Amino acid sequence: MTALLATTALGFSSMPATCETAAKEPPIPGKMPGTTKPSILLAQDVDWPPYAYLAMPPEGDYTVAGFGKDVAMGLSEVCDIEVEVTQATWAGCWSDDKIGADAKAGVYHGCMTYTHTIGSRPRWMEFSHSILENNKPAGLLTTLDETGTPKVVDVNGWAPTQDGLAVTKNACTGNTAFSGYEWVTPSEETLAAYENENDRALKTLLDGEADAMFVYADQAYTYSCADKDVQPAWDCDLWSGLGTKFAYIHTGMFETAFNGTTLTMSKRGSGLSKIVNPCIDKFITTKSYYDICVKHDFVDDCYANEFFPEGSDSTDPWELPTSEQTGDCSSGYCGC
Repeated sequence: MTALLATTALGFSSMPATCETAAKEPPIPGKMPGTTKPSILLAQDVDWPPYAYLAMPPEGDYTVAGFGKDVAMGLSEVCDIEVEVTQATWAGCWSDDKIGADAKAGVYHGCMTYTHTIGSRPRWMEFSHSILENNKPAGLLTTLDETGTPKVVDVNGWAPTQDGLAVTKNACTGNTAFSGYEWVTPSEETLAAYENENDRALKTLLDGEADAMFVYADQAYTYSCADKDVQPAWDCDLWSGLGTKFAYIHTGMFETAFNGTTLTMSKRGSGLSKIVNPCIDKFITTKSYYDICVKHDFVDDCYANEFFPEGSDSTDPWELPTSEQTGDCSSGYCGC
């Protein structure tokens, strides 16, 4: 009997994997592998429109949706690849400045639309190429009756991560980095009252338990429910005070990230980025990519290709360094 037909103690044939039978992607418990092409399972939550949200009719029948999913599903246009997207919690991907429990256990291949920040994330995770330019600067949000000591609250599990503040330039003073502050966490009462980590951090700020909140500089705009057709998974009332109850005292803090929004973040050594990167590079040159950028109002933040109109680039207020902000804080973005 040849090695190919060797019989095991249980009576089954033991055949070595061949090019035709070997899986094309990292294994996931309970998921059939791809044998002729990669079969990738990606995860997202539904509380970050337009990156990741729950699609309401007529766009979808309460299905997971967003810029990330649309790009992920578009990869099959340029590559022989199969992609499926499932709902998950952001905390299962990344939490408490370390890999989330689900990502570590391999419940899915990777998580979508994460920022490749400096610091702790690269020590735990590998990132694909970005699908948007670096459009997610950090910011410091504070109440407009600011008084106290320098206590800063971070949004657990979200970029920017705490280590980014220490290397970020203060545009108002010209110092190389912020210093002389301490990190605080939401109280047990706040943790019990809110599920969304951004809500928890903002409530900590509004209650006076922190003097500033380290957060995306566009998060208050993203979480504003005014004039937006969204299914909010956050407290709209809590976030309704930009320019009246709270405002950004620092914006345009790009030093916290290596590049823009990535398609996948996965456990180091998974090799997922090697699978999807060639497909991303091809897809961002297509008209389909441009159409997705138009759909989600990201034309100014996408990587322009031949299908983009000339002169479409513009600068949003949260992208400006604080030293270039004009006017008072009523806009939500204070100058120096």
